[in-house]
Amino acid sequence: MTTRYTKDHEWIRLDGDVATIGITEHAQNALGDIVYVELPEIGRQVEQGGEAAVVESVKAASDVYAPASGEVVAVNDTLDGAPATINEDAEGKGWFFRLKLSSPGQLDTLMSEEQYKAFLKTLE
Repeated sequence: MTTRYTKDHEWIRLDGDVATIGITEHAQNALGDIVYVELPEIGRQVEQGGEAAVVESVKAASDVYAPASGEVVAVNDTLDGAPATINEDAEGKGWFFRLKLSSPGQLDTLMSEEQYKAFLKTLE
């Protein structure tokens, strides 16, 4: 399972033709304590780079963009009652939603883990 990253600090992990999406450790650190998450509707079509979810922290509200186009096939309902899960495990249990990809080739336009780490260094 390969994980890819966006410049907006989302991650996407493909398993078969379904991809899991969330925000990175860096993003959750920047946001601080997460208090609310607005997840997309199941069945919704999202476009690569389009707004897909919203995350709110004590500091700010931030859009979560879809790293690839597809149909939302699952959402992480546990975040409704426990949004802090994102702070605890942003790249694991804190996932946001799953997509059935319409164009898996779009993942090739995203950063690898090494490229993302190098990108983060440019932000310091």
